[in-house]
Amino acid sequence: MQAISRRQFGAVTVAGIAALVGLAGCTDAGGSAGRTGTASSAASSDTLRVGVRADIVGFGYLNEKTGKYYGLEIDIANELANRLGYKNVEFTTVLPDNRKELLLEGEVDALVACYSIADARLESFDFSPAYYDDKVIAVVQNSSLFETIDDLKGCTFGTMSGANAAPLLSIKLYEIGFSDGEVRSANEDNSDVQFDHWRLVQYPSYQELSDALEEGEIDAMVLDGAIAQTYMNDERHILDDFVVEEQSFGVATQKGSELSPKVADAIQGMLDDGTIDTLIDKWN
Repeated sequence: MQAISRRQFGAVTVAGIAALVGLAGCTDAGGSAGRTGTASSAASSDTLRVGVRADIVGFGYLNEKTGKYYGLEIDIANELANRLGYKNVEFTTVLPDNRKELLLEGEVDALVACYSIADARLESFDFSPAYYDDKVIAVVQNSSLFETIDDLKGCTFGTMSGANAAPLLSIKLYEIGFSDGEVRSANEDNSDVQFDHWRLVQYPSYQELSDALEEGEIDAMVLDGAIAQTYMNDERHILDDFVVEEQSFGVATQKGSELSPKVADAIQGMLDDGTIDTLIDKWN
């Protein structure tokens, strides 16, 4: 992989860095996305097809024994469908590395899947008003004795493949002077990238990312704060005074679709009448 200069790095877009570190280079160990409800991929006038997460407790979690999804975003999707006049909701499990394609190809009508609103994504999709504000953070083991970002010079950071944490982390470490932003080396699929003062390793699933932190393969895992809560325990803590990026989750729909303004209005209505706050309180 060709290194980029410090001057070039500062001007690289998030999308460009995503390509650099190979965000889409891995697939989930569990295979392709699963679907519950009606199995047809064809659009139905009385069914809203929603892509959701199945692995994030409190947001989108699939009970494999019952086949039912639970969480804030599941409740939001159900309420959204009701307000839009749909009789049914069909949930499809999406992953960071396939959710974009599923929406672009029309396999789902909307994404309610911890999908942050970002300029690069606004080029491809429409987003509703934000329904949840979050931050990209770093989590370390207590035994590491790491307390500040400077303690992690020369260390290894882990992220989830397909998420936007890796490019955001690269930008942040450059902006604060932790790194010069130049890639020194990378493996064939770009899941293991060496910078000057840090190394980036990407994993196919959040569970594997968490296991890597526990086993000492990485020194810190970087991910959305909402997702991090699923993997927190008494042996871990969030790195103080270090926020990679503040972000907000919105409902994504196809660019310029008839559904987009309807979804935006419905989510805004749920914000205005307190429904979103009530649901957040329910799952906190």
